[in-house]
Amino acid sequence: MNTVITGAYIATVDGHDTEHADGYLAIVDGRIAAVGSGAVPAEYADLNRVDASGCLVTPGLVNTHHHLYQWATRGYAQQEDLFGWLTALYPVWAGIDADIVAATSAAGLGMLALSGCTTAADHHYVFPRDGGDVFGALVDAGRRIGIRLHAVRGSMDRGESDGGLPPDSIVETTSAALEHTEQAIGEYHDPAPDARIQVAVGPCSPFSASLDLMRGAAEIARRHGVRLHTHLAETKDEQEQCQREFGKTPVEYAESLGWLGDDVWLAHGVHLDGDEIPLMARTGTGIAHCPSSNARVAAGMAPVRALLDAGAPVGLGVDGVASNESGGLAEELRQALLTARQRGGADSLTARQALRIGTIGGARCLGRQDHIGSIEPGKQADLAVWRLDTLAHAGIVDPVAALVFGRVPPLELLLVGGEQVVENNRLLTADEPTLTQALQTACSRLVSG
Repeated sequence: MNTVITGAYIATVDGHDTEHADGYLAIVDGRIAAVGSGAVPAEYADLNRVDASGCLVTPGLVNTHHHLYQWATRGYAQQEDLFGWLTALYPVWAGIDADIVAATSAAGLGMLALSGCTTAADHHYVFPRDGGDVFGALVDAGRRIGIRLHAVRGSMDRGESDGGLPPDSIVETTSAALEHTEQAIGEYHDPAPDARIQVAVGPCSPFSASLDLMRGAAEIARRHGVRLHTHLAETKDEQEQCQREFGKTPVEYAESLGWLGDDVWLAHGVHLDGDEIPLMARTGTGIAHCPSSNARVAAGMAPVRALLDAGAPVGLGVDGVASNESGGLAEELRQALLTARQRGGADSLTARQALRIGTIGGARCLGRQDHIGSIEPGKQADLAVWRLDTLAHAGIVDPVAALVFGRVPPLELLLVGGEQVVENNRLLTADEPTLTQALQTACSRLVSG
């Protein structure tokens, strides 16, 4: 439906950080037609009106790193660092199947939508031998919930018998992983600007994917014009293991394999050496910053301020909810701001810079900055409308600060391509009690084995 939103405070997150204290926003055929202050222009005056008085309108948030299947394993390994956490959880994840992935993915995407997220990248790399079509189940869940999904076809070919952490039962052969990755691109990837489903290529990490898999995956991705994603430089243990195995830092190893470039975004980037930060900027390699998850497993704090100053693309990620039990993206705005200030001082990140990371920064990581991530005419109408005239936010003089510094506001509307996904803090595309019951069943099945 063609619509004009009126009476709102609008933070466009455009190149000039334009804001409108009493703004209007016209949506025509799923795209932003006009945005400005004051009276609605005559050409849009007859559109369906939405009174957003007392609300803040922002671009929809962009989640650059997630593992939706992990919704079935929240609360495990609570005192473990990353390697201990993985060692505890891999045997549990060996029991997932297509039904469990369908339930966890729908539940996780629903929660992301309720937290203002209109685009999510999910990195799925666990493929049990008898699990069925788990990747297809992930894509189907994306279509059901209705936010944009970057389905990252992950892979692992280094199991325990080959020096890796995961059980052999959930890794693939190198040839099978590459074959299935190429099949996923052919079956699901939509390159259109308004695509709801896109596929990326994502071997899990240098320690669960062989050199041949990393190189082969990059070749497939570039042949098909899709993006590359992996975990990198997350922990000190990873740094040390990479030096032992390859005589290189993780970034040096990635560079040697052709895994840096403007078609690559990396999860975490916590432990980057001084020369590696400008390298990210020069190559256009993106970083998915996951502050809550990094804190949960005591990985450290990514050098976000330095990355931004260098000009590297930086987006925001929830990460899997086995290491971030909340699972919402809006709260990561606040966590990113606080983490940056813990690392570098009170001026390290502003509320608007945090919002920029969570919107256009994420769009840049996913290669979609020309179509989503900011409120500008011609872009997709992916919008979050936050209600701020509540007890929790009334009196905070700056609406953007209310969103980022305060608790997550109620979501009045969430639009994806102009279509309503959330209204009055309620998911419209799926029944929440049904999602909850399916998730509970999936959790019980996984635990019982």
